[in-house]
Amino acid sequence: MIQNKNVLLGVSGGIAAYKACALTSKLTQQGANVKVIMTENAAKFVSPLTFQALSRNPVHIDTFDEKDPAEIAHIDLADWADMTLIAPATANIIGKLANGIADDMLSTVLLATQSSVYIAPAMNVHMYAHPAVINNMKQLESWGYHFIEPGAGYLACGYVGKGRLEEPESIISAVSQHQAGQALFSGKKVLISAGPTQEKVDPVRLFTNRSSGKMGFALAEAAANSGADVTLVAGPVSLETGNKNIKRIDVVTAEEMYQEMHGHFETSDIVIKAAAVADYRPKQIYDEKMKKQPGDWYVEMERTQDILASLGERKAHQFLAGFAAETTNPVEYGISKLQKKNLDAVIINNVAAEGAGFGSDTNVVTYVNKAEKKETITLRSKREIAEEILKLIARDMKDEAK
Repeated sequence: MIQNKNVLLGVSGGIAAYKACALTSKLTQQGANVKVIMTENAAKFVSPLTFQALSRNPVHIDTFDEKDPAEIAHIDLADWADMTLIAPATANIIGKLANGIADDMLSTVLLATQSSVYIAPAMNVHMYAHPAVINNMKQLESWGYHFIEPGAGYLACGYVGKGRLEEPESIISAVSQHQAGQALFSGKKVLISAGPTQEKVDPVRLFTNRSSGKMGFALAEAAANSGADVTLVAGPVSLETGNKNIKRIDVVTAEEMYQEMHGHFETSDIVIKAAAVADYRPKQIYDEKMKKQPGDWYVEMERTQDILASLGERKAHQFLAGFAAETTNPVEYGISKLQKKNLDAVIINNVAAEGAGFGSDTNVVTYVNKAEKKETITLRSKREIAEEILKLIARDMKDEAK
């Protein structure tokens, strides 16, 4: 996945810059066309001439060093890159990128590039654990940047812990695996539902649930990044979609979601119902606000249509997956849902577990396919969970095609 690719390597000012020399060499040996941007501080650790010799391309440091008057260097480099890799990535460059600061060549190019960006942090163990650095990394991850976690070991500062730049071979392997995943669903149409629904009682009251939509949106982004043409049917949430391969349809009620999911089902290859749809809605909706009165008020509820079960009845060529958010015997109830609703897979999460469930940025899930093979995806970001779920779906689809 590296051969013949244009790789833009950003080297920021840390002692781990010496490892970027080996990384440049190995990328070139694997057939990549490498161009290096160094920060001024990086050039204090390693000579630019070293990277020029290893990459066989000029090294860029100064934003205003315009070598070709016909081009604007930082825009030309940003457009040239098939992928961008920052290694080592210091706390400083991570902070700049997370806050939109462009005050040197590297940070300016990073704001301009539309390529996939991979960040390999390297810093002192306490810096890596600082809340500001953690928040900056979370922000970048939410925007679609990809992190290659540092290793643990003896650091140049004398501390032992997490913060050592990952080895060049491991960095290249991580990038290659992710690049391979970007073609996972090329040409496929993926339909995903996300978020809660809202069921109106009167002009000021409604029934809803605590779903934030984060898991469904993460799945949509991951599917789009894997080459799929994605339709996202979203309940009322405050999340944004930025990927051009995602067609977003906003709905409010369970009935509206039912209609949209069925309307796009026939032309879809993969359908994932991640939305937390209301099982019941008020039988009567009042046109005027109900006034407070003495005594209790009872709202009679009626069942909504079961979207997942109805899709399971219609299923032909589609791979159909659903979520099961449970608090008691989650795997048992999840497998029951898998069987009753004619699913190809169910993704089970115990919403009462720490770090999982509604509203959080992380999750823990168990993926079960129709052969009842179980795969537990341990605590990690919902974006990472989404990527793992899609890999498992791709595996099961491939097995079915044999």
